[in-house]
Parts: sequence; C-alpha cells; structure tokens
Amino acid sequence: MVNYLEFKNARCKDCYKCLRECPVKAIEVINHQAQIIDKRCILCGKCTSVCPQNAKKVHSEKDAVIGLLESGKKVIASVAPSFVSSFSVQDFNVFKIALGKLGFDDAEETAVGAAIVTAKYKEMLLSKKYKNLISSACPAVNRMIELYYPEALPYLAPVDSPMLAHAKILKKRYPDAKLVFIGPCIAKKREAAESGLLDGVLTFEDLQELFEAHNIILEDIAKIPVAKEDNTVNRAKYYPISRGIIKSFENYVDGYEFVAVDGADKCREVLENINSLSNMFLELNSCEYACINGPCSLIPKGVAVKANGEIREYTNKDISKGGTSSIKIPKDIDFSLVHKRIKPDDHIPSAKEIEDILAKTGKFTPKDELNCGACGYNTCREKAWAVANGYADIEMCLPYMRERAESMSNEIIENSPNGIILINYDFKIIDINNKAISLYGIQDKFIKGRDIYEFIDATDFMSAVSEEKNIYRKKLYIPNTKKFAEVSIIVLKKEKVLFGVFKDITEETTYDEKLASVKLETISTTDEVIKKQMRVAQEIASLLGETTAETKVALLKLKKTLLDENKGE
Repeated sequence: MVNYLEFKNARCKDCYKCLRECPVKAIEVINHQAQIIDKRCILCGKCTSVCPQNAKKVHSEKDAVIGLLESGKKVIASVAPSFVSSFSVQDFNVFKIALGKLGFDDAEETAVGAAIVTAKYKEMLLSKKYKNLISSACPAVNRMIELYYPEALPYLAPVDSPMLAHAKILKKRYPDAKLVFIGPCIAKKREAAESGLLDGVLTFEDLQELFEAHNIILEDIAKIPVAKEDNTVNRAKYYPISRGIIKSFENYVDGYEFVAVDGADKCREVLENINSLSNMFLELNSCEYACINGPCSLIPKGVAVKANGEIREYTNKDISKGGTSSIKIPKDIDFSLVHKRIKPDDHIPSAKEIEDILAKTGKFTPKDELNCGACGYNTCREKAWAVANGYADIEMCLPYMRERAESMSNEIIENSPNGIILINYDFKIIDINNKAISLYGIQDKFIKGRDIYEFIDATDFMSAVSEEKNIYRKKLYIPNTKKFAEVSIIVLKKEKVLFGVFKDITEETTYDEKLASVKLETISTTDEVIKKQMRVAQEIASLLGETTAETKVALLKLKKTLLDENKGE
C-alpha cells in the first residue's frame, strides 16, 4: 500500500496542530509523533499546510515519471488549469514547449475533460431527477462523502472528475501512450492509481524541481513567438477557482440554486445537513480558494486572490476573442462513475468504554468535559473514541495533564519539611507553602501576587537578582517568630524567577547554644575545683606546720644530707 502522505519524525512532537486542522481526524499520535491513518485520510493536504515544522512528506512519483520519459514510449501530460497561477504563465503553448523539453510527446489542459464534466452536470440538472447535485470534481470531497457521509452519496454526481474524463479522452486518442497528470493536488494520486487510467501523477512541486534540474526557464520560452493552435473557447478553464465550476456553465438551469463552498470544514457543515437542502447545485472544494490553493501549488501564502484573478484573466482572454464554445460529448466513451460507500473498520466503543476512558482523565460528569480542543479533537468524547481505537493516548488531554502536574507539584511543595517561596523578578510572590508561612509567622491569608517585602526581609532575594548569583545555606534569624533558618536562593534566569528554600534550624541552633553554655559552665566549675584543691593542699601543708615552699626546701636539704652521707660512706 502506497503512503501518499507522511510526516517526517525529526521535529514533530506533541504539537497536535495537524490533528486540530484535519477535517476527518485521520491522524494518530504514536510515541508523541503524528502519523497519517491512511484508511481514514481523504488526502486534502490540510495538515501539510498548517504544520509549523514543515514536517510533510508527499509521496513523489517523480522518479517513476522520469523512467517513463526515458523509456522511449509516448508520454502525454494532462495539465490542471491551475498551472496559470502556480507558474505565472498565460499561454499554455509555452507550458507545452517546456514539457516537451522534459521529454513529453504532447500535453493538453485537463480543462478539456472538465468541459465534458460540466456538460454532464447540466444533463443531470435538466433531468430534474436530483433533489440536490454535488460536483464530483474534487477527489478529496468525494472520498469524504464515501467514507463519512453516506447520506450524501445519492446527491454526488455519478460522473468522472475532470482528470478521469480527460484521461479517457486521451486514451481513446493515444491508445498506446502513457498518461501523466500534473497538478497541485495530493488526492489525485490515489484517484489516478485506483482508476487504472493514468500511469503517474506529478505535483507542481515535482514539476518545478524537474524544470530547475533541466534549466528550463518559462520566461525565456515565453519570449519565443508561438502561434495559437485553435480558436476554441473553454469556460471550464475557470475550474480551479472558487465558483469556477459554476462559471463554466454558459447558462444556469432553472429551478436550482448554484452555490460554491470552499474548505473541508465548510464542506462538512454542508454534508452534515445535506438532507435539509433542496434544489441546489453544490460546488464543493476541499481547499480554501479551490484548486489554485492546493497543497502542492506554488503560489505563496496570502496571494490566493491574486491567483484567482490570473485564472480569470487567462480564461476571459479566450472568451473575449470569441470562437466556438460548443462541447461535443464523445458517444463512445462512458464518463459515468458510481461512487460507492466505503465503510471504515473502526471499533465502535460502547457507552461504558467511553465513560471509563473519560474517567481516566478526571471526567466523571458532562460538566467535567471541557471540549477545549487542545488535544486536536473537537470534543472529549471524540477523543475518547480515538483512545478506544488506539489513535490517541490518555496523556493527550492537556488540561488533565496540567492539573495532574500542578497537583503533584503542589503536593510536593505543601508536604515539604522546608519553607518554599517562589517569586518573580518584580519580587511578587508566585507561590508559598504553609511551612514558609509558619516560619515567618505570616497572618495574612491572601499573599500570592503581593510584594514579598510586605512580609519578610527581601534583602537576600534582591542581592541574588542584582548579582545573578545563587545563595547557598545562609543562616538568618527571624525576629517575628524568634526562629533561625538556613536559606538557599536559586536564580532561574530563563524564567526570571527566584526559588527560595528555608530550612528551620532553630532546634539545632538552640542545641549548639546550650552545648556552648554547658562547656563554659564546665570550665568554670573545673576552675573552681582546681582552686579548691589548691586551697586544700595548702591547708594540709599548713597543718603539717610548713608551707609548700618550706616543705620543698626541707626535702632538698634532706636529699642533700643523704647524698653527702652516701659520699662519706
């Protein structure tokens, strides 16, 4: 199975923007990264245009087409009329010459097939068999109806798209040729492959790369005089702009309102209420501003109105010159196409499954369902359905995850044995726990958002900011509570926040002071004891009738006498 559209993994993570914008939620999140659900995707390409990281990857058939061009076989190009705005060319012959330089044997505007399709629409409207008729030109819209809006299938025109109608015409004219469609649409790739009528599809982005690789410059070719091949007027060249299909009618059919709707979301609104409508021809385009603004067009963002004007100028130029505009529908070609229902094989969760999934993110009652859309899904229940199918994770609920994270952080802060204060660079209190409030003896209940110096000495915080330097384990005394604390202040420069941690060291400090006092008392006591002992010694000596000094003298005399006696002997 070909993956026509993928996402690069490099920079895609937890964004969900593509999921928010996807009209049919054909995106799943695996390992925090978006992936296309091919069976659900209508290939409208909306996700590719909104991705902030440009993580789109459209399957390219460029190499396969190059192989066809180098094979020696006849290769014919069917070119979407939106080439005018993407390549700023007002003459198809210039474009045909450029394609010839690439190796194409011939090229023709897809508008030839579009004219047949318009004629078929008119036949259907004139038959009065249709309560409403929906155009079949946009393959993304067709797929949307086939997959998600079966009630609209009876109104979808049972006729080929312009690309398929033109392919049938070219096949009749060139039975042995290979056919390549060139346009701004991704959905054409799958439509072409499923039809079996075409051998390849190039996007305008692919073609631009080929022109650059072969140094083909359209402006230079445009300087060469080229004779106009025919004088045929084809109003179907309006097709790529909003109301373009409607403008391709030379005259409207009585009894029907002709309404154009652009953008996949607006198309969904129409399809959801299709049975409430009557007598309408509905031109539905999945792209805003229609095909000129296709996902692989080359027009810069914001210039769709200018591109619209270029298509009008191109088509009006032919119409103003006059000529025949009669369209002959080939009798030997069947342009009918029955659009069949495609049943998604998604799991349909029970009401209990949905309730259980909702409960895992704290949603127990309808009031708990915020339906904020942050996860990419329109409602909490839609997201629960996606979880049941394995397309989404529980953790994609951002309010739940934030509440959970805040709850955990609050739990940690509130149960910390230390005082914690969080302030910004304006010295406003962001958060403070009960331990810090108790440590400083703060009585006011409402202190968050107020200046810190209303409640505590902010000198250390100010010093930390001015010096852009952390403070570690600084001891301070808190007069209000007569407590001692060891403070550490961390400067979070990026967030412009100060994080203060206050450890209550009152008991330790008091113990140290008591221990020092005991030591002093012990020294004093010891000194007294020594003094008393000396006095006792002196008193004993006194009782013996001699002072300590006299005792020493007497002993020395005795020693001398004994020594003398030893010598005499």
